[in-house]
Amino acid sequence: MRLNISSLPGVLVLTLLSGNAFAEDIVSQVQKSCATEIKNYCSQVTMGKGRLLACFYAHEDKLAGQCQFALYSAAAELEHAVSALNYVAGQCADDIVKHCAAVQFGEGRIVECLESSGDAVSAACTQAMDDVFE
Repeated sequence: MRLNISSLPGVLVLTLLSGNAFAEDIVSQVQKSCATEIKNYCSQVTMGKGRLLACFYAHEDKLAGQCQFALYSAAAELEHAVSALNYVAGQCADDIVKHCAAVQFGEGRIVECLESSGDAVSAACTQAMDDVFE
């Protein structure tokens, strides 16, 4: 199986830059599995803004299977996470506007706001958050 790095979801770059624990686990796994490739082909790359992925793309014909699988796995995990978050966002859109409009997005602040709003949050939103976050 040959991995086509150009098909990785664009959100991969954004999530890897976000610094949350989930992203850090994925980054750590890719760094571990692709350590040889990082050393041999990408050691001069300044991290951030998708540069490491660009380096992997430039050298995709030289990536070991272990590294290819780590990148594929990371993309799959992130795609699943994005789908789950889209589900919550869809179910909670009205509640976010109503209860959390002044809250800055990121670092779980919207989820915290919704959770702190208690019974004021719709049943559909509460169920979606239970489905995804618990």
